[in-house]
Formats: sequence, structure tokens, C-alpha cells
Amino acid sequence: MIQPIYILGIESSCDDTSVSVVKDGKVLSNLTISQWIHKKYGGVVPEAASRLHVESIVSLTEDALSASGIDKYKLTAIAVTKGPGLIGSLLVGITFAKSLSLSLQIPLIEVNHLMAHINSLFIEESAEFPLLCMTVSGGHTQLVYMKSNTELEILGQTIDDAAGEAFDKTGKLLGLPYPAGPEMDKRAKNGSTRFKFPIAQVPGFNFSFSGLKTSVLYFLRDSIRKEPDFIENNLNDLCASIQDNIVEALLQKLKAAALKYEVRSIGIAGGVSANSHFREKLLTLSELYSWKLLIPRLSYCTDNGAMIAMSGYFKFLKSEFTQDDFMPLARYPLT
Repeated sequence: MIQPIYILGIESSCDDTSVSVVKDGKVLSNLTISQWIHKKYGGVVPEAASRLHVESIVSLTEDALSASGIDKYKLTAIAVTKGPGLIGSLLVGITFAKSLSLSLQIPLIEVNHLMAHINSLFIEESAEFPLLCMTVSGGHTQLVYMKSNTELEILGQTIDDAAGEAFDKTGKLLGLPYPAGPEMDKRAKNGSTRFKFPIAQVPGFNFSFSGLKTSVLYFLRDSIRKEPDFIENNLNDLCASIQDNIVEALLQKLKAAALKYEVRSIGIAGGVSANSHFREKLLTLSELYSWKLLIPRLSYCTDNGAMIAMSGYFKFLKSEFTQDDFMPLARYPLT
């Protein structure tokens, strides 16, 4: 009788602690604790993030196992994020994963966080290759061409700020709370795109968003001189205009790559893929070009344990285990 494969996935790369249990590639549980303390600082404080991971990871793992209906002794392997991410946060997850793996005498699997976001596309849907995946989050913006699950080519990535950073930094200029992306998305629904900001013209399929922040900064400075309450009086329109600029920059590159490589399957992953405007415009493009879209449900867009467990499951099937002396990497290239 073939025994089921149970993978425990642990994600702690930044400010979300998440644990998931996957059985034969199907998610049984996926629990996440988000650290809202960073809101008052306007960004993630690494030391605070790592301490909060320490406080929550044991109880969260127990809850994830309970929600999955199994106990720890049925686990087949432990998968954990190796990087990229904050070293202190990664260390918490890795140290806990190593200890649990050693105590249960089961294999340990290291996972690339960026690859895990790509694998989130396949949690609930089957893939058709070749596939073009755009990973867009607070720390990463990357365009990847996939011939299969294991054959990847990075076509382009950000040369400075990621798209998520662009939302947060421009949102801070508008006085929005951190993280600014969700609030900007909400306000943009009641605004118009009447303010225009330049889109960086970067060669190839790379991205640049640092210039947008500078453009918005100077535009607000000049506008406030003329009208002190300019931001307050135009907040929804500003949100809609900035959001549309970021989304258009992403879709321009995505469309160009899809046409060049004649790809019919398109996936978006990462926290920014939860943006409603991004999804709406992508759906419009997919209808125009007959693309098959793979978009994870919202709970799989942001950092989560399920994408780590799923990546661990794929690696387990190929017996790609790791020794327990590996260390976290703040930078961990996809290929």
C-alpha cells in the first residue's frame, strides 16, 4: 500500500509567520499570522519581526497540524524557506524546521521563496507549458519563462524598487498606512486616473519603479504649494492614478514577453497579484489574446506556508533533500 506524503511547510522570510500541511499535493491546512506591529513604523522592523516569529511559530505549527487532522508523527518531511528574506526572520523558521526534522527523523527540504511563489500557481490548478509567470511582491518583481516546472529562464526583474515597494513608498507620501497597497487599491475604486506619471523605459523585460516615487514626490510638493489640502482633496484620484501607473508598467512588459515567446499560459503570483485593478486589466488582456490565466486565490498570493509545502512536495518527489547545516540567504537567486 502506498503511504500518503505529508509535507509541513514553514514560511518566515519577512513579517508573516505561516505554516501549512500538504497531503499528496493537496492543502489540508494553511495558517498565517501577520505582524501588524510594523504599521506604526511605516515598514518592517527586522528585529521586531524575528522576535514575533519566535513567539508564534510553535503554537502556529500545532494549530496547523490540528487543522489538518494529523499529528506530527505522520509527517513525511519538513519544508522551510531558505531565502531570500530577512536573515533574522529566516533563522527562526530554519532553526525550528531543523529541530523538528531532527526530532522526528524525517527529511528536511530547503525552498527558494521566489520559486515557492511560482509554485503557488499550481496549488489548485494544473499547468500548461510553456508558461510565463510574473512574481510581484513587496520585495520582488520578476518575469520568468517556464518550459516546465524545472526549466526556468529569468527574462527580467526590477533594477531598483519592486512594484510592492512602489505602492508602499508612494502611499507613504500620501499619508496611507503601511502596507499601502491594499488601502490604495480600496481608495482607487472611487477615483479616476486623471493624474499622469511617467513609466520608466527600461531595456528588455526589466522593471524600474524608483523614478515613480520621485515623480510623485515632486508633483505633490508643487501641488501642495498651490493648494495646501491637495492630497486630502484628491486622495482617491491620486491612488487610482499611481496604481494604474504601476499596473500598466507591469502589463506592458508581460504583454511584450507573451507575444515574443508566443506563450498562451500566463500566471501572476506574489502579494501584488491580489490587487484588484491588476487582476481586472489582466483579465481584459487574457480575453483579447486568448491567454489561459493562473491566478492563486488571495490567501496564496501573500507569503504563505502552502506555497512552501507545495514546493517541498515537488522536491520530495525528486528526492531533493538537504543537510541540516544549511544557512539562510538574504539573497537567493532563482536560477
